[in-house]
Amino acid sequence: MRALLATLILVLPLSAQQSGNIQVDVNVVNIAVTVTDQDGKFIVDLDQKDFKIYEDGKPVQIRYFTRGTEEDKKPPIRVGFLLDLSNTARLYYKTYRDSIGDLAYLMVPEGGDNEGFLLGYHTEVDTLVDYTKDAYKIASRMEKLKHGGGSSLLGAVYMACSDKLLSSPYKGADEPRKFIVIVGDGHDNASNVSVERAVQVCQQQQVTIYAVSTEAWGFEEKEERNLHILAEETGGLVVQPMQKVHKDINGYLSKPQDAGNYQYQVGTGLYARAQLEALYRGILDVAGQVKSQYIIGYSPATPFTDETYRKVEVKVDLGEAPVQVHARSGYYPPIVE
Repeated sequence: MRALLATLILVLPLSAQQSGNIQVDVNVVNIAVTVTDQDGKFIVDLDQKDFKIYEDGKPVQIRYFTRGTEEDKKPPIRVGFLLDLSNTARLYYKTYRDSIGDLAYLMVPEGGDNEGFLLGYHTEVDTLVDYTKDAYKIASRMEKLKHGGGSSLLGAVYMACSDKLLSSPYKGADEPRKFIVIVGDGHDNASNVSVERAVQVCQQQQVTIYAVSTEAWGFEEKEERNLHILAEETGGLVVQPMQKVHKDINGYLSKPQDAGNYQYQVGTGLYARAQLEALYRGILDVAGQVKSQYIIGYSPATPFTDETYRKVEVKVDLGEAPVQVHARSGYYPPIVE
């Protein structure tokens, strides 16, 4: 498995004892960050001094820093799996059915404190499995799904954030890391929620979105941009496993095919194997980003007293070595009680 790491989030310990009572400082912004090199490989051995954080263009002092490899020091995970159950999903679901359950096992491992839930979206949004620490309940339910109707992807994102992943109230140091993993092609024809509103509610609840795109190789779904917007604005990632099936193939075939110039012909064992390998790599990319993230915490200059959006920028300086940083573009102050 590749080395990995990830996104933007909220976390970190900060407690003080006063008069025998433990009080938690909730005026803390916690950010998870993924850093990759120019080849897309994850960099997991950076130190606090390598990072600089800016809020609304002004530098802030880092108060807490957790390396990607220090999993035992990170708060638990709350993750929602959102599966496309629309008519269009019917075509590809057999390909994904036997593999996507691995996401549940990787992100909600047995015996840990992580919890997950499963939503299915078509014309409406259904709760298929409520919060559980048992990944088997999620994985087994993924194998028994029926498809039909339209797609309410953005409505599902809104529901997951405003209901299942709601911070009520914000717990500061104890705030769990919160994720949504979408398995779908990004299309939406049944929601009354815009992509901008979906991004906003993610930023309000400090949720990071990952997506496993089901768009087939050689096809282009214009609404797949919904997945990219949601992921980029929240510090997540979109993996496109089916776009990589033919990535190692160059040139033309000596024997023309009706289906086109494809090395792996659809319906053959080679094509099926290539699909599964690409899908598994995509799943490892998502799970690895979450598992190996850096967690960085700071106290903003302005306390959480308003609902004004605050822009966040994370910079990593490794000299001449080019790197790419994945982190949330900003946040809305949480409700503190």
